[in-house]
Amino acid sequence: MQKPTVVFIHGALNDHTVWAAQSRHFTDHDYHVLAPDLPGHGHTPGPALTSVAAMADWLLAMLEAAHIHHAALIGHSMGSLIALEAAAKAPQRVTHLGLVGTAYPMTVADTLLETARTDEPRAIGMVAKWSHVQGHPAIHDLKLLMQRVARQNPDQLLHTDLAACNAYDQGLTAAASVRCPALLVCGASDVMTPPKAARGLAEAIAHAQSVTLEAGHAMMTEQPDALSDALLSFIGSR
Repeated sequence: MQKPTVVFIHGALNDHTVWAAQSRHFTDHDYHVLAPDLPGHGHTPGPALTSVAAMADWLLAMLEAAHIHHAALIGHSMGSLIALEAAAKAPQRVTHLGLVGTAYPMTVADTLLETARTDEPRAIGMVAKWSHVQGHPAIHDLKLLMQRVARQNPDQLLHTDLAACNAYDQGLTAAASVRCPALLVCGASDVMTPPKAARGLAEAIAHAQSVTLEAGHAMMTEQPDALSDALLSFIGSR
């Protein structure tokens, strides 16, 4: 059976580099891997899109332009909502759905939204800290990444992304439309999207599987091998 292309979708004020370990892992197992930067992020010029639905449409258009007719979508945080919406919009195109650090609704605290709007550097520090277990050395790396992405697009990109997550209200409808195998990966110590916040999606998606890793929100760097193995086992066995 032909292996699907695996598409990794990053979260708020991130870019494709957050998936470096997982991209290498799947490439080493002979998968075709695509890790795009969303508009306004990394190497993709802006303006940034302001809704999850628009980002899902962009993703599907990108796959069409690349002649990728069947793909496994793996999204983290905001990226998980994009992957979910895309799977609902184009069920014939999505072979597997991986939702990493997901939640629905993906509510963003008013304090964080306002700080992202008025003091983005401080908000970046807050998100980097809350994305990891206390004292994890990768906090500094994520902060540097977010600062770099913010410099590339100085138009309050973090606020734009967080507001899109906060406003997305089609999660359960999209989840009920998913027809492909789905895996939800939660971090046991995730304070951004705690495991209990993913239960509604897990219940709404037919035959969804769930796995919990000993990590915070940024599982790609806190537990790179465990996450890669979980995703590879899921996609390779279904």
